[in-house]
Amino acid sequence: MAEVKEESESNKRVIYTYPMVKQTDMADFMKNEVMEMCVNACEKHTTNNEKAARMIKEILDKKFGGGAAWHVVVGEGFGFEISYELKSLMYMFFAGNLAVCAWKCS
Repeated sequence: MAEVKEESESNKRVIYTYPMVKQTDMADFMKNEVMEMCVNACEKHTTNNEKAARMIKEILDKKFGGGAAWHVVVGEGFGFEISYELKSLMYMFFAGNLAVCAWKCS
């Protein structure tokens, strides 16, 4: 009986409520700002990923524009293969399984 209990405890899903950066090549100051923007947008638009992505994109275009456009995907269960400008990729998870991918591409 104890073995079954141990197995069920090891099979529990861990839900992270803090942002977890999976992949980035941004400088530390930029990474922290973008991560904060993503968290704020996802908290503000918890039920609408499209609005969260639009909010993140608009802020990134204004703050880090520089001629090229930013692209943002917010959602669950997606895969991607992208071409992007160096030092402009952020792929992170927030609130468990909500993923945010932001990148700059000309």
